[in-house]
Amino acid sequence: MAIRGRGVQSVEIAGRILAALTSHAGPMMLRDLAAAAGILPGQAHAYLVSLRKLDLVEQDQATGRYRLGPFALRMGLARLRVSDPLRMASETIGLLSERLGLMVTIAVWGDHGPTVVRIHESATQVHANLRAGTVFSLTGTATGWVFAAFAPPELVEAMIAAEMANPRHSQRVAAGMSLADVRAEIAKARAQGYAVTDGKPVPGVAAIAAPVFDHSRQLQLVITAIGPSGLVDQRAESAQIATVLAYTRDLSEQLGYTPSQPGKDAEPKLRAAEAADGAVRNSRSEKRQGESAASSESADGCCSLGLDANGM
Repeated sequence: MAIRGRGVQSVEIAGRILAALTSHAGPMMLRDLAAAAGILPGQAHAYLVSLRKLDLVEQDQATGRYRLGPFALRMGLARLRVSDPLRMASETIGLLSERLGLMVTIAVWGDHGPTVVRIHESATQVHANLRAGTVFSLTGTATGWVFAAFAPPELVEAMIAAEMANPRHSQRVAAGMSLADVRAEIAKARAQGYAVTDGKPVPGVAAIAAPVFDHSRQLQLVITAIGPSGLVDQRAESAQIATVLAYTRDLSEQLGYTPSQPGKDAEPKLRAAEAADGAVRNSRSEKRQGESAASSESADGCCSLGLDANGM
């Protein structure tokens, strides 16, 4: 994030050293660590002496390589203890909504499935019956497909079967879709890291949904941008998709999530997200410095659920 004001350069250099150790797969040689931090090896050595005194860094006596120390671990654990995914998302979806010009919702897994707990309206009118407590379909909505793609199978499989067996009675929407169609959409969401819908389940309304993960790589919530079909760009190169993915990636990183190695777990493909990521981070920083964002509709939790077929 961009933070204004003059800081202490030596602290920032030490931070670059710690960041390099954090992102590297294993212990690092002095020259590699210095190169990653953008400083000379002799300068890096002086910083490492101080960091070792603080237990932020330790040195392997056999190889001479450096790795993060025990105090760095305690700092990380302290951060995790105060990380609240719902609070963190609720504080920033207003900025995301304003940047996209779309309604944005936060959904978590509740007793009856994907449940809306926060809504931030946009200036653009969306003709969809959404409110805190709305339960999304797993089989016919972008939000549902993301949950089905990334939540544990034991949570979602029985619900998918129930929706497909009797969608009218269960008030779920999978109109015109076979089980094979639903599986294909879920697989697509898992492969590309997000899901989109257009005109389903509400004609004329489109959505982009993306997951937020925590440090243990578990799905915590789903962010969904919703608007009239003509205002939601669902192409693969869409700047709106890139902005949503940049936002969810940033939030996941704040919760301790680290991207997987290629070929392992699926994760968002951010295409043009680097530029959008910087914009979202800067907007969040401006908010923290006093710029007000529009208020979001809140709910006490997802225990009292309003079942509604018009979910995205």
